[in-house]
Amino acid sequence: MISAAPSGPDHGYEKALDDPADGPVEAGDLLDDPRTDVEALCLCSLLWSSSPVVRTITDTLTLSDFERPVYRELFELIAAQVEAGTPHDPASVAAALTQTGRAAGHRGTALSRALSDATMAGGAPEAVGHYAITVVCAAYRRGFHAAATSLTDAAEQLPQEHLFPHLVSIGRAQRSATQRLADISSTLGRPPISTPGGKIETDTVKE
Repeated sequence: MISAAPSGPDHGYEKALDDPADGPVEAGDLLDDPRTDVEALCLCSLLWSSSPVVRTITDTLTLSDFERPVYRELFELIAAQVEAGTPHDPASVAAALTQTGRAAGHRGTALSRALSDATMAGGAPEAVGHYAITVVCAAYRRGFHAAATSLTDAAEQLPQEHLFPHLVSIGRAQRSATQRLADISSTLGRPPISTPGGKIETDTVKE
């Protein structure tokens, strides 16, 4: 089966959110130390920040920017709180988990653990823009891994006349992803620089 060409931020690599009834939480679900996990740090800074940039971030990032399904779901919950104009601090998000029935079962255990890990990850609220850009950068790189897999599958399985159009479609998708990264970097304060392949981010972050 040919891997789909990456499309926008989705890239074709996303994992479906686990069904609450699909079995116990595995030990590897939250394996990384949240203090060194940029997704956890991004969520932490979102939980603690009162900056107006939080709304910009929740409007701009997508679920597929987060690699770990449980962090995607937590980001979705935080974004919903921000969209509704309600507090999005850890206690309020924990309450929303209960009120929406998402704290129950194995999946609820994973979400509650993810919220606890994110709360204590140590992400600085004033660095929320930096963490958000870094999350998008990681998603951008995963998109190239997905593109490589799709091309490998195509080389093995597609008819010859379909190979080049498939390559072109992947190139267009990655070009769009490159521009999206540049736009987000600029919006959140990390000025992009021009390169022969498009715009990429610099390491300078404005606070």
